[in-house]
Amino acid sequence: MNSFRNRLTFIMIIMIALSVSAAGLIMAKTFKENHLNALEDSMIREMKIILAKMEWKQGELSELFPYFTEEAKSLKGFTGARVTFVRGDGTVLGDSDHEPDTMDNHDSREEIEEAHTKGVGRAIRKSDTVNQNLMYVAIPTSDSPNADIIRLAMSLDQVEDSIRQLWVVLIGGLMLLFIAAALTSYRIALSLTRPLEQITKVAKRIKNMDYRARVKVVKQDEIGELGNAINAMADSLHVQMTRIRENESQLESVLDNMINGVVMIDRTGRIQLMNRRAEEVLGFSARELVGRHYAEAKQQYELSQIIQESLELKEHIREEITFYFPEERLLELNLVPIEQEGHEFSGVLLVLQDVSAIRRLERMRSEFVANVSHELKTPIAAVKGFAETLLGGAVKDEETARSFLQIIFDESDRLNRLIGDILELSKIESRRVPLIFSPVEMDSFMEKTVKLMESEAARKLVHVQVQQESGLYVEADEDRLRQIMMNLMSNGINYTPEGGKVMVKMESLGEDHIRIEISDTGIGIPKKDLPRIFERFYRVDKARSRSSGGTGLGLSIVKHLVELHRGTITVDSTVGVGSTFTIILPVLQ
Repeated sequence: MNSFRNRLTFIMIIMIALSVSAAGLIMAKTFKENHLNALEDSMIREMKIILAKMEWKQGELSELFPYFTEEAKSLKGFTGARVTFVRGDGTVLGDSDHEPDTMDNHDSREEIEEAHTKGVGRAIRKSDTVNQNLMYVAIPTSDSPNADIIRLAMSLDQVEDSIRQLWVVLIGGLMLLFIAAALTSYRIALSLTRPLEQITKVAKRIKNMDYRARVKVVKQDEIGELGNAINAMADSLHVQMTRIRENESQLESVLDNMINGVVMIDRTGRIQLMNRRAEEVLGFSARELVGRHYAEAKQQYELSQIIQESLELKEHIREEITFYFPEERLLELNLVPIEQEGHEFSGVLLVLQDVSAIRRLERMRSEFVANVSHELKTPIAAVKGFAETLLGGAVKDEETARSFLQIIFDESDRLNRLIGDILELSKIESRRVPLIFSPVEMDSFMEKTVKLMESEAARKLVHVQVQQESGLYVEADEDRLRQIMMNLMSNGINYTPEGGKVMVKMESLGEDHIRIEISDTGIGIPKKDLPRIFERFYRVDKARSRSSGGTGLGLSIVKHLVELHRGTITVDSTVGVGSTFTIILPVLQ
C-alpha cells in the first residue's frame, strides 16, 4: 500500500509541477510580449513626435549625411535609443551610433520591409554594429510607397533582466509550490490510502477466518461504500461459517454417538472418514487410517475382498463376518455406493453393525422354544401314558389306579407351575409387571419371610440363620422382593443336604445401597456353569432339579426382578462347599 501511496503522491506532484511550469512559461512569454508591445508603442509615439517636430530635408547625400547624423545624435540624447534615418531606397541617411556612409543598405531589413507594407515594422535581432540584442521599430514618414523611414532601436538588456528576474521568482515560487504540493499530495494520498489499508487488513483477517473483523467507516463516500460492502460480506460469511460449524458439530456428534461403525472410502480405496464406533470395532484409530488405503488395516482378508468387490461393482453389498480382533464379534457389513451430483461414483460407505447380541438372542430364543417344548413334553407324555394305562384296564386295580392318578396329578401340577413361571417371566421381561415401590423395614420383612420358609427348611432339616444390621430400610416392591428372597432361600434349602444351613446376611453400603447375601452349605455349582446359571431352563443337576419340583426358571425370574429394582446379582460358588448369591440394591429408587 505504501508503493501505491508513493505513486499517487508522485503523480500528483508531477501534475502540479507540469501545471505550474506551463503556467510559468505562459506567464513569462506573456510578460515578455506585453513588455515588448509596450516598448514598441512607446517607441512609435516617440518617432511620431520626432516626425512632427523635425524638418525632413531633401538634397544631395553629401549634404544629408551630416544633417541627419547630427539630428540622430541629438535625438538619442532625448530618447535614449539608437536613431536611424533611412531613405526610401534603403540608403542610411543618418545614425546616432555609426557613420551612415559606411553602413549597408537597409532596404532588405525586416523592419524596413514591414514598415513599407504594414505601416509599422518590428524586428528583434543581434546588431552587428553594436553587438547587442536590439528591438528595431520603424515607421514611414509618409503614406507613399517609397517613403523615407525613421527607425528607433532599443537594447533588450532591461527586458531580458526583467525576464530573468521573473524566472528567478517563478523558479523559487515553483520550488516552494513543489514542497507544499508534495506535502499536500502526501496528505491527500494518505487520506485516500489509509481507509484502503484498513480495508486490506480486514480482508486479510477475513481470509484467515477471523469473521469478527470489521471496517471502521468514517465517511459515506465510495471508499465508505466499499467498507460497508466488506462488513456486509463479513457478516454473511460469519453467519454461514457459524451454520457450517454447527452442522459439522452436529454431524460429528451424530457420527461419534452412532451405535454402528461408519467408514467412508473414496473410489481410489483411501479411507476418508471413520467414526468412534468404527475405531472400536476395527481396533484402529482414525488417526492411523484416515488418508491411507483400506488394505493397510490389518483385518480379515474377507473384509478387504468385500470392499474391493463393492468398489468394482458399484452396488450395495451385505455380508456377515466374524471378527476376531480386537475381540470376537459377529458383524453385519453394508457397503453402499456413494454418488455425487451427476450420478458420478465417488466411493463407498461401509456400515459396521455388531449383531453378536442379536444372534445370541435369536439362539437363546430358539433354545428357549426347544427347552419349553422339552419341559412341556415330559409331564404331558407322563400324563398321557398313565391315562392310556388306566383306560387300558388298570383303573380296575384300585391301588394301581390311585398311584397312577397321583402321578398324573403331580405332573399336571408341575405343568401348571411351569406354565405359570413362563408367563411370569414373560411379563417381567416385557416390563408388564407394575412395581409398587414403598419403604420396606428389613427387620420385620425378613422375620415374615423366614416364617414362610420354616416348614420347608424343617422338612429338609436345614437351619435358616439371619444376620442383619438393625434399622435397615429400602425402597422396593415388598411382594417382589419377598419373591426374590424366597426363591433364593428355597434353592439353598433344596440343594443343601440334611443338617446344613442357609444364612441370610444384610448390611448397609454407605447411605445409598444395601447388600444382601444368601449363602448355603449345599452341593455348590461348578465354575463352568456359573456364567449360565441365570439362563432360562438351565440346570446344573437336571434330575435333582426336576425331582425337587423346580421349573428351571426361578433364577432367571430373580435376575430380572433385581434388575427392575435397579440392582445387581452375582453368584460365587465352590463345589462341595456351597454357594453365595449377592444382591446389591439402591436404598432409594
